[in-house]
Amino acid sequence: MKSKFRLFLYVFIISLTSTQVFSQGKSSKKLLRHVVIFKFNDSSSAEDVQNVADTFYALKKSVPQIKDMEWGINNSPEQFNQGFTHCFIISFKSEKDLADYQNDPSHKAFQEVLKPHMEKVFVVDYWVK
Repeated sequence: MKSKFRLFLYVFIISLTSTQVFSQGKSSKKLLRHVVIFKFNDSSSAEDVQNVADTFYALKKSVPQIKDMEWGINNSPEQFNQGFTHCFIISFKSEKDLADYQNDPSHKAFQEVLKPHMEKVFVVDYWVK
Protein backbone atom coordinates (compact mmCIF):
# COMPACT_ATOMS: atom_id res chain seq x y z
CA MET A 1 0.00 0.00 0.00
CA LYS A 2 2.89 2.36 0.73
CA SER A 3 4.19 1.90 -2.80
CA LYS A 4 0.77 2.85 -4.23
CA PHE A 5 0.74 5.98 -2.06
CA ARG A 6 4.27 6.88 -3.15
CA LEU A 7 3.27 6.38 -6.78
CA PHE A 8 0.22 8.58 -6.24
CA LEU A 9 2.34 11.32 -4.67
CA TYR A 10 4.94 11.10 -7.43
CA VAL A 11 2.30 11.42 -10.15
CA PHE A 12 0.57 14.21 -8.19
CA ILE A 13 3.74 16.27 -7.78
CA ILE A 14 4.82 15.75 -11.40
CA SER A 15 1.38 16.84 -12.64
CA LEU A 16 1.47 19.94 -10.43
CA THR A 17 4.94 20.84 -11.61
CA SER A 18 4.06 20.29 -15.27
CA THR A 19 0.91 22.39 -14.98
CA GLN A 20 2.78 25.25 -13.36
CA VAL A 21 5.62 25.18 -15.89
CA PHE A 22 3.24 25.40 -18.83
CA SER A 23 1.10 28.10 -17.22
CA GLN A 24 4.04 30.28 -16.19
CA GLY A 25 5.94 30.41 -19.45
CA LYS A 26 9.71 30.78 -19.73
CA SER A 27 9.93 34.39 -18.59
CA SER A 28 8.38 33.90 -15.13
CA LYS A 29 10.41 33.89 -11.95
CA LYS A 30 10.72 30.68 -10.00
CA LEU A 31 8.25 30.14 -7.20
CA LEU A 32 8.38 27.98 -4.12
CA ARG A 33 5.30 25.79 -3.78
CA HIS A 34 4.07 24.67 -0.37
CA VAL A 35 1.63 21.76 -0.83
CA VAL A 36 -0.45 20.83 2.20
CA ILE A 37 -2.84 17.86 2.14
CA PHE A 38 -5.17 17.14 5.07
CA LYS A 39 -6.88 14.05 6.39
CA PHE A 40 -9.58 15.04 8.87
CA ASN A 41 -10.88 13.19 11.91
CA ASP A 42 -13.96 11.07 11.25
CA SER A 43 -15.61 12.82 14.20
CA SER A 44 -15.31 16.26 12.55
CA SER A 45 -18.49 17.48 10.92
CA ALA A 46 -18.69 18.77 7.36
CA GLU A 47 -19.16 22.25 8.84
CA ASP A 48 -15.99 21.85 10.95
CA VAL A 49 -13.98 20.78 7.91
CA GLN A 50 -15.37 23.64 5.82
CA ASN A 51 -14.46 26.10 8.59
CA VAL A 52 -10.89 24.78 8.57
CA ALA A 53 -10.69 25.12 4.78
CA ASP A 54 -12.16 28.64 4.83
CA THR A 55 -9.85 29.73 7.65
CA PHE A 56 -6.81 28.35 5.85
CA TYR A 57 -7.74 29.99 2.55
CA ALA A 58 -8.33 33.32 4.33
CA LEU A 59 -4.58 33.40 5.07
CA LYS A 60 -4.16 34.49 1.46
CA LYS A 61 -5.54 37.90 2.44
CA SER A 62 -3.80 38.27 5.80
CA VAL A 63 -0.27 36.98 5.13
CA PRO A 64 1.61 39.25 2.72
CA GLN A 65 4.26 36.64 1.86
CA ILE A 66 1.66 34.48 0.12
CA LYS A 67 1.88 35.20 -3.62
CA ASP A 68 -0.89 32.82 -4.63
CA MET A 69 -3.05 30.13 -3.08
CA GLU A 70 -5.50 27.59 -4.38
CA TRP A 71 -7.22 24.57 -2.95
CA GLY A 72 -9.57 21.76 -3.78
CA ILE A 73 -11.09 18.52 -2.58
CA ASN A 74 -9.85 15.16 -3.87
CA ASN A 75 -12.03 13.62 -6.55
CA SER A 76 -9.57 11.11 -8.02
CA PRO A 77 -11.19 7.90 -9.23
CA GLU A 78 -7.94 6.03 -8.47
CA GLN A 79 -8.69 6.01 -4.73
CA PHE A 80 -5.03 6.25 -3.65
CA ASN A 81 -5.70 9.22 -1.36
CA GLN A 82 -5.71 7.12 1.85
CA GLY A 83 -8.32 9.40 3.40
CA PHE A 84 -6.52 12.65 2.56
CA THR A 85 -9.19 14.92 1.12
CA HIS A 86 -8.22 18.60 1.01
CA CYS A 87 -5.21 19.92 -0.92
CA PHE A 88 -3.85 23.46 -0.63
CA ILE A 89 -1.09 24.87 -2.81
CA ILE A 90 0.56 28.06 -1.62
CA SER A 91 3.18 29.96 -3.64
CA PHE A 92 6.07 31.98 -2.23
CA LYS A 93 8.96 33.89 -3.79
CA SER A 94 11.57 32.66 -1.32
CA GLU A 95 12.32 30.26 1.50
CA LYS A 96 12.39 33.28 3.81
CA ASP A 97 8.82 34.14 2.78
CA LEU A 98 7.76 30.57 3.58
CA ALA A 99 9.47 30.76 6.99
CA ASP A 100 7.87 34.15 7.72
CA TYR A 101 4.46 32.72 6.77
CA GLN A 102 4.95 29.78 9.13
CA ASN A 103 5.71 32.20 11.98
CA ASP A 104 2.93 34.66 11.14
CA PRO A 105 0.34 35.07 13.93
CA SER A 106 -2.48 34.41 11.43
CA HIS A 107 -0.92 31.06 10.52
CA LYS A 108 -0.49 30.15 14.19
CA ALA A 109 -4.14 31.06 14.85
CA PHE A 110 -5.18 28.85 11.91
CA GLN A 111 -3.27 25.92 13.44
CA GLU A 112 -5.43 26.25 16.57
CA VAL A 113 -8.57 26.00 14.40
CA LEU A 114 -7.11 22.97 12.61
CA LYS A 115 -5.76 20.95 15.56
CA PRO A 116 -9.03 19.45 16.86
CA HIS A 117 -9.96 18.23 13.36
CA MET A 118 -6.71 17.06 11.77
CA GLU A 119 -5.94 13.36 11.80
CA LYS A 120 -2.91 13.68 9.49
CA VAL A 121 -1.20 16.22 7.29
CA PHE A 122 1.16 15.69 4.37
CA VAL A 123 3.41 18.55 3.25
CA VAL A 124 5.69 18.90 0.22
CA ASP A 125 7.71 22.01 -0.65
CA TYR A 126 9.37 22.36 -4.04
CA TRP A 127 10.78 24.95 -6.39
CA VAL A 128 8.88 25.15 -9.67
CA LYS A 129 11.12 24.10 -12.55
